[in-house]
Amino acid sequence: MGKLQELGEELRGVFSGRGARLLDSFLPPVGFLILNSLANVNVALWGALGVSVIFAVFRVLQKENLTYALGGLGGTLLAALFVKLSGSGRGFFLPGFVSGATTVILCVVSVALNRPLVAWSSFITRRWSLDWYWHPRVLPAYNEVTIFWAVAFTARLTFEFWLYQQDAVGALATVRILLGWPFIVALLIVTYLYGLWRLGKLQGPSVEEFKAGKAPPWEGQKRGF
Repeated sequence: MGKLQELGEELRGVFSGRGARLLDSFLPPVGFLILNSLANVNVALWGALGVSVIFAVFRVLQKENLTYALGGLGGTLLAALFVKLSGSGRGFFLPGFVSGATTVILCVVSVALNRPLVAWSSFITRRWSLDWYWHPRVLPAYNEVTIFWAVAFTARLTFEFWLYQQDAVGALATVRILLGWPFIVALLIVTYLYGLWRLGKLQGPSVEEFKAGKAPPWEGQKRGF
């Protein structure tokens, strides 16, 4: 139970204050899926746009952070453009392919530069000392996890693109939802568990030990990745 509780607390820390706002980017494709199955692609498209606009207006009225609302609206508008250009409901999913491919490229390039994407992601979320991530007994763990991210996102992208080529719009929409935030949460859990285990094997300093300039041997990072 201790490790499960720790995982729960870490995930809440990562998504702190974002849970409700994730709906801004999650519900438009859900609306598209439902309306496309009940009516047609045009109704589905306008429905998804309507959901995105409603969220954006609600965030403005509530004076909340617009990042997710504008991201959801922008993504839906871009998807609408692709639908019109392609003349098919499949176009709704093209921005997701672009986003997925970009993530894979960033993972690969960042590892090649020895400045892994997962380290930057952790830094943005946790605001630990950036130099700690580049320590020779810390960096390998973040490089390895970033490689795992690249493989995972490539596998998801390949499967979704296969469905796209089959013109299986309904199946693609369902898979996109199932491999959306549930996929990200599972990926974060694996990242956290493997990352801490790998840091232990590397026997590097913890964040606090690094900040204090403590000499080895180090106790190492016991929580947080």
